[in-house]
Amino acid sequence: MTTLKVKEMLDAYPSALGGVDREKLTACIEECVSCGQVCTACADACLSEEMVDELATCIRSDLDCADVCGATARVLSRHTGSDVGVTRAMLTACAAACRACGEECAHHTQHDHCRVCAAACRSCEDACEALLAALG
Repeated sequence: MTTLKVKEMLDAYPSALGGVDREKLTACIEECVSCGQVCTACADACLSEEMVDELATCIRSDLDCADVCGATARVLSRHTGSDVGVTRAMLTACAAACRACGEECAHHTQHDHCRVCAAACRSCEDACEALLAALG
């Protein structure tokens, strides 16, 4: 989802978002979607490397992170009757998955796809932590 579409959907929401910082929410949803895509692509790229057996942990971490990021983006996109405890848990899990994946990919920066993925993971982790802090 592009910035405009995430913001447009949040602005179109028919009731209040419960005092959530819309800019941080928008940024976090965008980062989660982007990171999920990058992690999926990185896992696939790792599978194309000659030393694929040495990248098994990286591939698993990429796929875990992609799944957690996707789930987090979906939970953050729903507001009717949302549970702030669940939201916090998802953001915490997403930040942890991004941290782990980013650290793993940082071990393989000789591959451009791992370098790009490590940066995407750091950015998503930061966005999750920023939104968590804004939730109080």
